[in-house]
Amino acid sequence: MSPMRRRRIDFAAGRAALDLWARDPESASRDTLLTAVRFTLEELEAAHPGRAVEVRVPPAGAVQILPGATHRRGTPPAVVETSMDVWLRLATGQIRWAEAVEDRRVCASGERTDLTELFPVL
Repeated sequence: MSPMRRRRIDFAAGRAALDLWARDPESASRDTLLTAVRFTLEELEAAHPGRAVEVRVPPAGAVQILPGATHRRGTPPAVVETSMDVWLRLATGQIRWAEAVEDRRVCASGERTDLTELFPVL
């Protein structure tokens, strides 16, 4: 997370939402799901700052991570996109990156989009 950006999800609230989702993903409310995704995206961004790769998890949010070429406008040269459920499964280590990419649950295009080493997020 950049020094100028403030955390939007309180750590305790984010962790609680993630734990609630992990206990029963099928029964988690939309608010719980959105909070858990945004929280894990923020944790990823804080752990791997930069602007070389954009990680998108619609409709919850997107972050830019990893040092390298800086993206400022338009479509970034490196993009990763997935659903909220798949994102949380990756973030918590329930599925592996290669597995999710191989079966097309994750769309990754451009340089530096092999994020294998960044998971699980917490």
